[in-house]
Amino acid sequence: MVHLAKVNKDAEIQPLQPLQPGPSREDTLSMNVYGSSFAAEELPAHEMPEKEMPPEIAYRMIKDELSLDGQPLLNLASFVTTYMEDEAQKLMTESLSKNFIDYEEYPQTAQIQNRCVNMIARLFHAPTASAATEDSLGTSTVGSSEAIMLAMLAMKRTWANKRKAAGKDCSKPNIIMNSAVQVCWEKAARYFDVEERYVFCTEKRYVIDPKEAVEMIDENTIGICAILGTTYTGEYEDVKAINDLLVSKKIACPIHVDAASGGFVAPFVNPDLEWDFRLENVVSINVSGHKYGLVYPGVGWVFWRSPEYLPKDLIFNINYLGAEQASFTLNFSKGASHVIGQYYQLIRLGKHGYRAIMTNITRIADYLSEKLTELGFIIMSDTHGRGLPLVAFRFPPDESRFYDEFTLAHVLRERGWVVPAYTMAPHSNNLKMMRVVLREDFTMNRCHTLLEDIKAALKTLKDMDKNTMEKFEQLSHIHGSNSARAQRKHKHSYYHGEKHSLQGKTGKTHAIC
Repeated sequence: MVHLAKVNKDAEIQPLQPLQPGPSREDTLSMNVYGSSFAAEELPAHEMPEKEMPPEIAYRMIKDELSLDGQPLLNLASFVTTYMEDEAQKLMTESLSKNFIDYEEYPQTAQIQNRCVNMIARLFHAPTASAATEDSLGTSTVGSSEAIMLAMLAMKRTWANKRKAAGKDCSKPNIIMNSAVQVCWEKAARYFDVEERYVFCTEKRYVIDPKEAVEMIDENTIGICAILGTTYTGEYEDVKAINDLLVSKKIACPIHVDAASGGFVAPFVNPDLEWDFRLENVVSINVSGHKYGLVYPGVGWVFWRSPEYLPKDLIFNINYLGAEQASFTLNFSKGASHVIGQYYQLIRLGKHGYRAIMTNITRIADYLSEKLTELGFIIMSDTHGRGLPLVAFRFPPDESRFYDEFTLAHVLRERGWVVPAYTMAPHSNNLKMMRVVLREDFTMNRCHTLLEDIKAALKTLKDMDKNTMEKFEQLSHIHGSNSARAQRKHKHSYYHGEKHSLQGKTGKTHAIC
């Protein structure tokens, strides 16, 4: 998710104060990086400089600034891949200059995407057995956000075409989903003018209620979104129960499965779980290659059961770069390196490799859940492969405790850990929670280190009295963590305080995936 950046007005820019005396610009090319005049000047922030900067100095200055970012390996907030083998990184680096959309110039890259589509679609049990059925189809995307946008467009257009053919109004489409959906679903609905109908969480249920979801369907419903691995607790929503209810009630309502996180986990850890194209009402699925697909951001994938669910009037055949291409994307040009990185992982690891990785982190997640329970936390996530390899937890109710999950998150950040605290989805009594996402590189050794730091953080907080805690929270607010400082810098005054999203209306955290 990219924030909106404000362009500062001239009056807001502080003029740079040059240091005198200093080395002349003519000397900079032969001097040490930190002996150059650039080391004694602020980096340009508002206006392009008039003159060049030597490459080794530009590199070092930017590298030094980026060192203030967090350490990706300690970022337990994100599902996004933070480790790839050197060979994969080399392949991706060598492909940085390739424009993926140029099929004529880079035909093998196009073939590699097609291979990925076939492999992943078969993993999701796309219909392939009968020659009589229409071919399943899929495409790569920048990530699951674009994939979800494309899937919603396809559902809306399929529904609208049927309504028009029947001479009915098609001006009021709606989609049914859990109120714990990732914000990209809210964006898609708002951008494409689809009414959002929410099945709200409760204090004890954080996934969609299949019965309530089906009861909300009317003639304007374009589909139901089911999540294979919710952002907050990592639970798998019961796609089969939704499908079976639709079948028993003879309701023709499509299901889209948002398998952004779980699509590369469930097939290897819980292969008997029915959530994919094995269910007749599942018409489309998205998955993030850059999450448990084990590729650096950003690459996603979206699949349709058959062309019946991807209308022709959304597809453009383009002959711009020398070859005719059937295109269904929200953008045009994009780099080829991440698709190539995905192919590397699929053939390098194979099913056995993915299964080994996902099984390992699932076991470590179970161990972490067990130890956090011993520390007195309430575990909100599933274990033993019934959900994503993450641990969602919270403090038990205690009016005498002076600190909350957000305070603990701040103390852990001082040690380098990014263990986020969230406010749960609406109608769940404003529950606060924390979440640890286990990625491929989260070893048992790192798990033990995290547990020791949590114990130390809890001791620090327990040793504070009420007055000390209030002062601590006040200082935390004034000086802040990395995220607090970033929020102050990037908060756009014009767009601050929106009230149209679930976060704006209810205080729900728009959690980063």
